[in-house]
Amino acid sequence: MKMFSVSHKTAFVVDHCPYMAESCRQQVECDVLTKSRGQGMIPLAPVSKSLWTCAVECSMEYCRILYDVYPLRKLLGTAHYIASVVMFQINYIVSDSEFHILNSWRQEDQSTHELMSALAAVGPPNPQEDPECCSVLHGLVAAVESLCKITEYQHEARTTLMDTADRVANRGRIICLTNAKSDTHVRMLEDCVQETILEQNKMAAGSDRLMSIQQCELVLVHIFPQGEDTLVSDRPKKEVSSLLTSEVHSVRAGRHLATKLNILVQQHFDLASTTITNIPMKEEQHANTSANYDVELLHHRDAHLDFSLSSLLFFCCSGDLHMAGSTSRDSGLKETVTLKWCTPRTNSVELHYCTGAYRISPTDVNSRPSSCLTNFLLNGRSVLLEQPRKSGSKVISHMLSSHGGEIFLHVLNSTRSTLEDPPSISEGCGGRVTDYRITDFGEFMRENRLTPVPESPDTEASGKPPAERAKAQLERYTRYWPMIISQTTIFNMQAVVPLANLIVKESLSEEDLLTCQKTVYNLVDMERKNDPLPISTVGSRGKGPKRDEQYRTMWNELETLVKTHVAGSERHQRVLDCIIACRSKPPEEEERKKRGRKREDKEEKAEKNINKDSEDKSWQESERLKGVVERVKEEQGESEVIKDSPDSPEPLNKKPRLEEIQLPEKAKGPVSLLTMWTNRITVANSRKHQEFAGRISSVNNKAELYQHLKDENGMDLHENGKATR
Repeated sequence: MKMFSVSHKTAFVVDHCPYMAESCRQQVECDVLTKSRGQGMIPLAPVSKSLWTCAVECSMEYCRILYDVYPLRKLLGTAHYIASVVMFQINYIVSDSEFHILNSWRQEDQSTHELMSALAAVGPPNPQEDPECCSVLHGLVAAVESLCKITEYQHEARTTLMDTADRVANRGRIICLTNAKSDTHVRMLEDCVQETILEQNKMAAGSDRLMSIQQCELVLVHIFPQGEDTLVSDRPKKEVSSLLTSEVHSVRAGRHLATKLNILVQQHFDLASTTITNIPMKEEQHANTSANYDVELLHHRDAHLDFSLSSLLFFCCSGDLHMAGSTSRDSGLKETVTLKWCTPRTNSVELHYCTGAYRISPTDVNSRPSSCLTNFLLNGRSVLLEQPRKSGSKVISHMLSSHGGEIFLHVLNSTRSTLEDPPSISEGCGGRVTDYRITDFGEFMRENRLTPVPESPDTEASGKPPAERAKAQLERYTRYWPMIISQTTIFNMQAVVPLANLIVKESLSEEDLLTCQKTVYNLVDMERKNDPLPISTVGSRGKGPKRDEQYRTMWNELETLVKTHVAGSERHQRVLDCIIACRSKPPEEEERKKRGRKREDKEEKAEKNINKDSEDKSWQESERLKGVVERVKEEQGESEVIKDSPDSPEPLNKKPRLEEIQLPEKAKGPVSLLTMWTNRITVANSRKHQEFAGRISSVNNKAELYQHLKDENGMDLHENGKATR
């Protein structure tokens, strides 16, 4: 925070008039004595707090959180040092028939103990008091007068900077908790504060003990009981004058008021919320069992700085730029970052590399889970906190530990050091994915570069400042932006580029609309021609999805892209209507598609049958060749028996040529491994002897010997050389 900001002085004005004694109508069950009372005891009736009690409790919680996170004259954390000119102080004022200032700007009065003691002396509102004499105006006037007083902090800065004492600013904030009558009553309170500021500034101009108010924020919180309709409407911050800004919050008493002030203290002092989940804790009634609880902590928002940077650098595919792990509570009004409990292996805090440490304050300090967690940490233990992730290894980003009786949230270095080499792109947030859209991302950066814009009447007339327009454009461009090539189809198609570049614009011209429609019609023509699409097949087996499925995926993604930009634009809606109309094909087109799919199925079935037949033939061929090898082995044995025959030719000493070797007719065909092996055996056998001519020309691999004798004499030869006719 800058020196002497509006948060330097905060004046609380709490209405103490008789109408604040009205019940808030939020019942509290008195079940505290359930365990000790007997069977005959009548249960206690529920009670409800008054508007005054709710206002006091919630305002004290506001002060407690501030004093916990920003103690006086102490370091905010190891990463941020509060210099001697940055300190936040509270002045508490009660208003009824007159104002009652419960503390001063002195350091010894800045504690919840002092405020609680003073409030106990004030007591509850008196319903018998005359309402005409009571007004919150007394407290508002006293608050303005208090803001003009010089704090010890300002006096120290003025005396240190004697030559430039006028640079010490005097700004402050007034928080008023009251029950207003109407919007007219609220405007009357604002006018009263404005007039009082002008009067006090005139008095401060001629005094050394007072300082003129340069800026004042008025936060009016209208409290009304539950079950009633409010007569005061909410209003965001507006500038009443150059010195005063005002905002109005209409809140129901009870838990709604507590939530509202919890949000305001975060906004006023740059705080953030962290919820620790899955805290193991033994049950009170069953000591042997344990349950998991959640505890919400408040701290300086810089503890979430790494989350914010990571969200901006690695935005997700849908363009969601919210913090990772953040959840929204109470209809989106309050955000908290969720971290999981992780018990450390060692309690040596010094072993962890921390980039920052920030004081914490529990949101519900009196709850049993918060009390157990704080006692656990104050006993010298530490707790590691990890980011909840759906997959992958856990990332420990924070640690809770105590130092000197105070609990700090330590920010651990969960990213790479600047001294290391830059990481490979395969180690990015998408996992081990190598098909990042690097070229498209370079084009995306060129289209969203920030450039200085000089102040001119044209920029003011446009309505939004340049920074807000830049954020809005970045939000539009990242609503749907897949990070890797395999996650998208349309961004890989050159035909879709004109539509993708135009659809992200805030408004489309008539020419842009015609270009988008023409792109859609071109896609329809591609589908009619059955043109292939650039579908990524990384990690998939087989041929991938069919052509119809590819086009269905493409149309779904295109429709998703256009739907994200439809809101509030008529021409964007016409582009979406064109896509929907082109997707709904006529009946004859559907029938043609069905016939095409049936034809593809038949072709696939016929191809499978052909493959099966070829496999059967291959098996038969291999069996036949196996028989040939066996016959060759038998021939080797028979050659030893007939080698002494006088008509047998002498074996050749020289190696026969391959072209002289004749394979059986059945062995001819495609050369397979078995055929090559058979040929090798045949060549080896032919080197030992020349094959008989009769066997080569035989039918069943059996040759009849001395066939020429039978042909010449007409006799059949038998054993022992005897012949028969």
